[in-house]
Amino acid sequence: MAFCSACGTQIPEGATSCPTCNRSVTPAMGTVPAGTPQAAGTAQSATGGLADNVAGMLAYITIIPAIVFLVMEPYNRNRFIRFHSFQCIFFWVALVVIHISLSIVGMVPLLIFVTFPLHILVSLGALAIWIILLIKANQGLMYKLPYIGDLAEKQANA
Repeated sequence: MAFCSACGTQIPEGATSCPTCNRSVTPAMGTVPAGTPQAAGTAQSATGGLADNVAGMLAYITIIPAIVFLVMEPYNRNRFIRFHSFQCIFFWVALVVIHISLSIVGMVPLLIFVTFPLHILVSLGALAIWIILLIKANQGLMYKLPYIGDLAEKQANA
């Protein structure tokens, strides 16, 4: 399922332009002949010198670029970049809250033996989710995490 990077409308498969804003879209990977610039899967539109998919991916690197993209002028108007920036911020805040909660519970005697493995599992899960988010943003997809993605989408549309 693809979405327009300008207005966020769902784009039907095989469409060459957004049905709402008439902006041309990047065809799905594999439909462009090899050797053309779009065959690499790069986003067609660019904001402030960066392709949208690259800016969306950079938003996930740490929380700093996500905040910068939400503050800087050409990026904060792009719904795709705003969505990934907000999702990154909400993801890392949720991760910090989970780790702090596990640390507080771990202060109870003998519960450290339960919470320590949970810290490791949460960290490994977060690493896997982070890599998936990086890949999906680079592919130009607005991949939503279950609860956090809905919050990010509301903020990106505001």
